[in-house]
Amino acid sequence: MRIDLGTGDGRAVLAAAASDPGRLVIGIDASAAGMIDASRRSLRPRDGLANTLFVVAAAERLPSELDGVADEVTINFPWGSLLRGLLTAEDTVLSGLVRIMKPGAALSILLSVTDQDHSAELPPVTDAGALEALVAPYAAWGLIVTGIRPLSRAEVVAAGSSWGKRLGAGERRPAWSIQARRGREVAERTA
Repeated sequence: MRIDLGTGDGRAVLAAAASDPGRLVIGIDASAAGMIDASRRSLRPRDGLANTLFVVAAAERLPSELDGVADEVTINFPWGSLLRGLLTAEDTVLSGLVRIMKPGAALSILLSVTDQDHSAELPPVTDAGALEALVAPYAAWGLIVTGIRPLSRAEVVAAGSSWGKRLGAGERRPAWSIQARRGREVAERTA
């Protein structure tokens, strides 16, 4: 099962579900409004996708029904509290993320943050070094970072993120990939 956290308009969920009809793909976002069109499209009798599900939930409060179900989690160009939680390794975001992942599950985070986006809470990401600072706090939650690298515009387009395209990620502004996996053992922590 694949979970797309911070799915936005849900188009990436539809694309993933269409490319792998035997796999359930769940889109989660705090805003129901953005997912309405994709949810309706997935239910169409003619070309609907029975292998999709859309859930309204904030990353900080993911439903317990999703505990340990995902073998893959994608987060494509997050914004707001999800982006802040990922870049500052907030316990409330990382604990929920780890909780929904099976041991060994893959995590793919694509992001783009420039100086104009950052605030006191959000560090700018100008090079891989800014993201390498996340390796230790992610590891403390059982997330083993396996790669950090810049993304090309073609990779941003291939990800299917409407928001990434609108940002001009990989073209007008740098874009980054963080790849990780959930370790087999996760230390008991409290958020």
